[in-house]
Amino acid sequence: MTQRLHLVFGGELTHTQRHEFKDIENIDIVGLFPNYASAYNAWKAKAQATVDSAETRYFIAHIHRLVDEEDETGPTSEVV
Repeated sequence: MTQRLHLVFGGELTHTQRHEFKDIENIDIVGLFPNYASAYNAWKAKAQATVDSAETRYFIAHIHRLVDEEDETGPTSEVV
């Protein structure tokens, strides 16, 4: 199985209709996960734990899409 890293993070937003964090210093980095299924489980647990806070949102970022070394048109991991 190919490793496809996913980052789960979240925090309090400035408004429920925007994806802008109220305080970047307090973003909750839940962790990196080797696949979508485990990231989804972590996201779901955090989302359910904060259900009473309307402004708090958690997200899953597809880190594997940021660096795709096999795609010549995509970003690379080279150090410049």
